[in-house]
Amino acid sequence: MGSAADLTAVEMLSAFRNGELSPAEATAAVLERIEQVDPEVNAFCLVDPEHATRAAKESTERWARGAPEGLVDGVPTSIKDVLLTAGWPTLRGSRSVSPAQSWTEDGPSVARLREQGAVLVGKTTTPELAWKGVTDGPLHGVTRNPWDTGRTAGGSSGGGAAAVALGMAPLTVGTDGGGSVRIPASFCGVFAHKPTYGWVPHHPQSPFGSLAHVGPMTTSVADSALLLDVIARPDPRDWSTVPPPAASFLGNLDSGVSGLRIAFSPTLGYVRVDPEVAAVVAEAARVFEELGAEVEEVDPGFTDPVAEFHTLWFAGAAKSVEHLTPEQRAELDPGLREITELGASFSAGDYLTANARRAAMGALMGRFHERFDLLLTPTMPIPPFEAGREVPPGWPGDRWTSWCQFTYPFNMTQQPAASIPCGVTSGGLPVGLQVVGGRYTDHRVLAACHAFERARPWRDRRPPLL
Repeated sequence: MGSAADLTAVEMLSAFRNGELSPAEATAAVLERIEQVDPEVNAFCLVDPEHATRAAKESTERWARGAPEGLVDGVPTSIKDVLLTAGWPTLRGSRSVSPAQSWTEDGPSVARLREQGAVLVGKTTTPELAWKGVTDGPLHGVTRNPWDTGRTAGGSSGGGAAAVALGMAPLTVGTDGGGSVRIPASFCGVFAHKPTYGWVPHHPQSPFGSLAHVGPMTTSVADSALLLDVIARPDPRDWSTVPPPAASFLGNLDSGVSGLRIAFSPTLGYVRVDPEVAAVVAEAARVFEELGAEVEEVDPGFTDPVAEFHTLWFAGAAKSVEHLTPEQRAELDPGLREITELGASFSAGDYLTANARRAAMGALMGRFHERFDLLLTPTMPIPPFEAGREVPPGWPGDRWTSWCQFTYPFNMTQQPAASIPCGVTSGGLPVGLQVVGGRYTDHRVLAACHAFERARPWRDRRPPLL
């Protein structure tokens, strides 16, 4: 066995069970990996070796007694710095949040992880207030791609994706309001799943409302299913949660795709896609035919909802900064400041009109999934581009949404959507395949991704930094 840092969570737990590895050893390997490679990518804004080492020692003692505490007892885990974590500041990537306050509360997913024995090692970077699809900002600087440090890791959960890709903890929890776990998963070559809205509680509620989902980012589909089994549990602080699924996500990965009706939409009918990305994704779609599914090339039938998404997103951003002083606003990321000014100009009527479009899209996709079990698309239309920029050089749009047209529609509709690595460009940069299901069909999405992962294994590909 190489470094324990390169194991998946499922593999770590098996090694704990067999006595081949202890949580203390796994955590020491992860902390060593963070020290070695994080300066190259800037995935973490906080690392707490003392806390992690103490928690790992306690977990090791539980395993030695044959009494592990939960599903992920002893597994090193990181948390995106927008989720409350008792004992650590949650700055949301912003100078406007003072660290000098009481930090005594865990958000729901963090609380569930602690209850199940996870070893929390630190908090991962996010752009300011998680507002965009890349990870850079005035507080923590630029987070870089493990496959090419001159390029972006994506965002807004870019720190988590870079951490997972480099073995700096096998599990991380991110958030996704317009693609924020799927974008960096595609760019960094890891797996991410945005669950059906309501299955993973969120507190305090995101200013972006029900656009924002909490979800796992991992190196394997099984690890994400395991993490969902931990965090997809109701919490009384979130009034929008729904009862948890009756069946385990991890326990239902092997149903495959044979006999499923799968739609493949290369462009959603309106997205310009890089030819290399298009070719890699088209080849990935053919794999599902090899696995016994019926695959038909067809678009869902909606037009780009970017205007309505902007209304909801920019209004949420405006709400998140309304309490700031003029001096604090002046220190915001300039792009964030611009969208908050736009968001403050929208009326209640504008917001309700955008929600009406959202409801119509949800109805359309509900009917679509009566015909098709799953929808396949590229996750991103382009490979990762230069770090420190909101859009690629020479790009026709000026906002991140102009290159994320495959992801934010499914925040509008609250559907489960995953990104799984499916190949690389000629330059060796990862390409992601997006797998979308009807609401509450997360088990099917995960099983399809698991079948694809077994047919086209990814883990033998390693970022150059490793």
